[in-house]
Amino acid sequence: MNTDHLAAALRNCAAGLLPLEAGTELLIANGTFLHRADFAARFIETGTSSSDGPSLMAVIDWYDAIAALNVGDLPCSGGERRVLLLSASLAGGIPIDLRDAVTGLDDRNTTLLLTAIRHATGKRPESIRAR
Repeated sequence: MNTDHLAAALRNCAAGLLPLEAGTELLIANGTFLHRADFAARFIETGTSSSDGPSLMAVIDWYDAIAALNVGDLPCSGGERRVLLLSASLAGGIPIDLRDAVTGLDDRNTTLLLTAIRHATGKRPESIRAR
């Protein structure tokens, strides 16, 4: 499955659950993890739903991804680590040290995080409302 289809399947599964939508969108918008085979193959499960006709669905195992990250089994740069932690906290309710997670974010990822926080509160970005 290519990354565009994987992103759509993740969005399908998260639809309607604002924190899950927000965390998933943060991870997708970062642009790193869906391209990493070591992440996608291990921590994303895909399938189909037939409730409204067949559609691709995908879900991230946030707990296993963070567990792997914490024991050094998922190598990441500092920025990737922060984005994964923040995404998992929003989407999966995983507690993180916010001070540690936001310190050192670059401008792009800071903007993405602020958008995700607003999304989690019900203020979806225009690009998502249009879907």
